[in-house]
Amino acid sequence: MIVILWSATLAAAQTAGEDLESAYQLAASSSPLIAQARAQLDAELAGKPLARSALLPHVNASASGGMNTGRVTGFGAQTISTGYHSDTFSASLTESLFDGQSLIVMKQADSRIQSSEAALAYAQQAVALEVTQAYFGVLHAQANERVAQQQLELLQSIYDQTNASLKVGTGDIISVEEARAQLDAANADLITAKNAISVAKSQLERLTHHPVGVLQDITTLQAIGPQPGTVDAWVAAALKNQPLLRQARATLHVSVQQVQYAERARWPTLTLSGVGQHAAGTLIPPVAVDQVGASLNLSIPIFEGGHTRASIHQAQALARANQENVANTQDQITLDTQTAFLNLESSVAQYRAAEQSVTSAKTSLEGTRKGYEIGSRSIIDLLTATTNYAAAQRTYYLALYTQLVARTQLKAAAGVLTPLDIEDINSLLNGNTSR
Repeated sequence: MIVILWSATLAAAQTAGEDLESAYQLAASSSPLIAQARAQLDAELAGKPLARSALLPHVNASASGGMNTGRVTGFGAQTISTGYHSDTFSASLTESLFDGQSLIVMKQADSRIQSSEAALAYAQQAVALEVTQAYFGVLHAQANERVAQQQLELLQSIYDQTNASLKVGTGDIISVEEARAQLDAANADLITAKNAISVAKSQLERLTHHPVGVLQDITTLQAIGPQPGTVDAWVAAALKNQPLLRQARATLHVSVQQVQYAERARWPTLTLSGVGQHAAGTLIPPVAVDQVGASLNLSIPIFEGGHTRASIHQAQALARANQENVANTQDQITLDTQTAFLNLESSVAQYRAAEQSVTSAKTSLEGTRKGYEIGSRSIIDLLTATTNYAAAQRTYYLALYTQLVARTQLKAAAGVLTPLDIEDINSLLNGNTSR
């Protein structure tokens, strides 16, 4: 059902990645990871009729014709030397009546299909999470650039003001140098921010295989914690739905069935065979033979050089390894889900604190600027307030985008991330764009 839901969403793919949903659709429709998983599933689906074919009738036909030369002595007074033509036509049918190993191969085909379905579901969820992280990564980088640009302009105005004061004799060189140092640092920060945008866009383009244009942004957000609000509920959902765990369990089933396959090498096999044949052309005398026959064939393995015993031992060891892999995967999924739950919980408090911090830092900057203008605050105080305001803005944008990504991370950890979740986050975006 999950695979069908993802496929239905892909049918509505857009041609431009201007919002999160269209970016996801572009990524999902061109993802090598998803394409590989889907091709692997197709291969495993073909394995089911392939396994079934061993239990169905096999019919073969053959024909041959040729010229022969024969020389016979001792058959009469004279040597006979002649050429003759011979033809043979035959048809055979073989039907398996009992083959324990072929029955196990049928079960393994089902388990492999389940494993591939889980792998495809995981690939789809992984791409959705990566696109969400990359999309908001671009917006975060662009927000940092805006903050850096704003900080640079504020510091430039402060520097110009202190420099002008120095020229008219009311300022001091220390204030000018301090402002200049802060301005140079802000220039470096702006360059770093611009480079970060290029890197973030490259990461998103790697997923969408499409140039990043103007992205829809989000300006305000109502922070939401985990729903349901207990970590046990999310862990239980993860242990039930996480595709990685379902894939590991299906792989374990294949290995357990392989043990059964190896053990059944000791079982007898029973087949029914039928043959019809026409043969014409012999040396002396020329005759034609038509015959039809049927046989019931029982094969009982007795000794095969230790092959069966070694195969069983190998299959059992691999089954134990896969059992441990399931346990390890389960532990990791539990930890990842718990971590994602706590991160989402923390992101709510961090976002609210960051909102208040921006308001406080802005108020402090405005008050410090007025104090500096009337001489009650120093240039160091003003530069510090400017830096604090920029830092508060950066912290706010980090908390904003982290809150959105954390929602997706928790659902991905629990294995319940769907295109509907992408649509829900996309609905929070608005017409305001970020370059």
